Amino acid sequence: GEAGDMAGIHFRVLNRRKGPAVRGPRAQADRDLYKAGMQSLIANTENLCVIEGGAEDLLLDEGDEIDSAAPIAEVESSGTDAGKAAVMASSKATQQERKARIRGVVLADGTEIACRAVVITTGTFLRGVLMIGKERYSGGRHLRDSEEVEPPSVGLAKTLARFGFELGRMKTGTPPRLDGTTIDWDACKIQPSEYPCPPFSYVRQFTGEEVPNAHNLIDCYQSCTNEETHKLVMQYAHTLPEYDGLGGKGNGPRYCPSLYKKVERFPDRNSHNSFLEPEGLNTDIVYPNGMSGPYPEEIQLKIMRTMLGLGAVEIVRPGYDVEYDFVNPQSLTHTLETKKIGGLYLAGQICGTTGYEEAAAQGVIAGANAGKAAGCASRGEEPPAPFVLGRDEAYIGVLIDDLVTKGTNEPYRMFTSRSEYRISLRADNADLRLTAKAADFGLVTRPDRLAALDARESMLNDSIDRLRSFRLFVSEWAERGGNDLMGGSASGRKGSDGKKKSGEEVLKMPHVTLKDVEDIMAEDGVRLLAAAEAMDEGDKKDEALNAASSLTPPTPGSVFDTVEATVKYSSYLDRQEKDMESWRKAQGIRIPGDLVYDHDVFPTFSSEEIEKLKRIRPATFADASNISGLTPQSLVYLYNYVSKRGQFRDRERNKRAKERLSAVE
Repeated sequence: GEAGDMAGIHFRVLNRRKGPAVRGPRAQADRDLYKAGMQSLIANTENLCVIEGGAEDLLLDEGDEIDSAAPIAEVESSGTDAGKAAVMASSKATQQERKARIRGVVLADGTEIACRAVVITTGTFLRGVLMIGKERYSGGRHLRDSEEVEPPSVGLAKTLARFGFELGRMKTGTPPRLDGTTIDWDACKIQPSEYPCPPFSYVRQFTGEEVPNAHNLIDCYQSCTNEETHKLVMQYAHTLPEYDGLGGKGNGPRYCPSLYKKVERFPDRNSHNSFLEPEGLNTDIVYPNGMSGPYPEEIQLKIMRTMLGLGAVEIVRPGYDVEYDFVNPQSLTHTLETKKIGGLYLAGQICGTTGYEEAAAQGVIAGANAGKAAGCASRGEEPPAPFVLGRDEAYIGVLIDDLVTKGTNEPYRMFTSRSEYRISLRADNADLRLTAKAADFGLVTRPDRLAALDARESMLNDSIDRLRSFRLFVSEWAERGGNDLMGGSASGRKGSDGKKKSGEEVLKMPHVTLKDVEDIMAEDGVRLLAAAEAMDEGDKKDEALNAASSLTPPTPGSVFDTVEATVKYSSYLDRQEKDMESWRKAQGIRIPGDLVYDHDVFPTFSSEEIEKLKRIRPATFADASNISGLTPQSLVYLYNYVSKRGQFRDRERNKRAKERLSAVE
């Protein structure tokens, strides 16, 4: 978060018009500033030594059921999702599958580094192959300002294969980089940064400090394809690469598809948007988001020049695809340690995910467990308990649980819909959910970060307590806030005038905002304050002044969204837990074999879910829950549909039985 704030030059909150549960902060970083900022943070981290070099292979001690050199302790299950996962993550739980343990790393120049634990984050480098048109060449990626490529990691792939890890192939792509001086910006739709900029650092959010580039922000712009673009995309499809995966089609991201895949999958659409994102403050290079397509360079230029505002554009560097190895993540525990090699952890695209955020999330968990386990072993201390996040605690927990229990056969992206607890897993309360747990494990040590957490928790509780204690008659809420907004269904009913509602209850009503409620509270505070000041001196006056003053200050901005979301969603959380409890009890129930899976029957299901249900046709709900990509909400929907269908058939069967009985009589 700190590095993102230091380098951020364009900030937005995605889905701001929707509910807090699906909002997400986004920052576009200047690449040079981010690189400098991150290197500065790394260089100033105590006890961290950086060695530059290519990791060619692993040094291992081999042997069946060999003890790990950096063991993870056994723990008792707490009964939670995280507790159950932690039990299976101990070194003893995986000992029967272990064939080796980490002893060190071999660099490309032959240097050996002794260590007890290793985290592999190869990204696209594991036996990577780069492709532009029909041209193929080994590499993990192109160097940023050069025609040269960074070499792939082959030795690590061979070692993983030798130990029986199930390897597959995935691909991803990057769009061409454009010369911003050749773009007609006036023809494109402007997308300015938000201001004030929503920072990533929770300390900066709490203090109200601006991000460093708050007054030096850039604008992004929206372009789009058209029918001419799509015609060229399909006309030159024969020039695209032939891949190793999926019979030559390539196993790419379903939800971040190439331009060719977009046009192929959605033939009825005549346009696809693309956001033109300048790469930095001191460069003219522009990134056309969503326009990856590894056609030959001259074809890429033809395609780009059909788009809005790009009629005279020049390409600085052509886009390309990269195909690489990944490891079936079911070979990992919830700490992301491999079961076959003790002390070896995997994170990022090597685990079958796609996206920077997904990779970073895995890096946190793998790095935390590897570092703590190796440190304790080196100092002769007792093995640490595993650091595991449950599905009910964080999207990181959902991501890792999906990977290690279900695996994935296509690049995995994290969506809010994948979580059964998404109402409580929000960006606005991430620090409240996770900072204390990270501090207990030793990941968060900064006093200002912990002080900000304590203060935020206190302000959150104080604000909700104020809402609970402030009460007005239903008729007063309706009169002062508007009958349509605050009157509610009880307004106008006989006897409703004598009923009171708290500020918390009114805030739970649709369309009522925290500001609406606090404006009314402040009006009362001003009135009560004037009355209190007119009172004679004494204890009663002091009490009246304190009561009045508690109503006037609004909720601080650092907790405003959290207070509103906490109150708004409180009743839904109970329903969420009941739905999931019903679902857990339904695991053994059979799914009818004649069920028709299409959008007419299941209108809320994604195309991915319909496709996989048709192909796999699960026999039970337990089988359905193991299908990668099938969301918890859809599983609950499927359960409710099957249950209602069964109840309807039972009623019809009983009805016919009664009719037959009546006929006999």
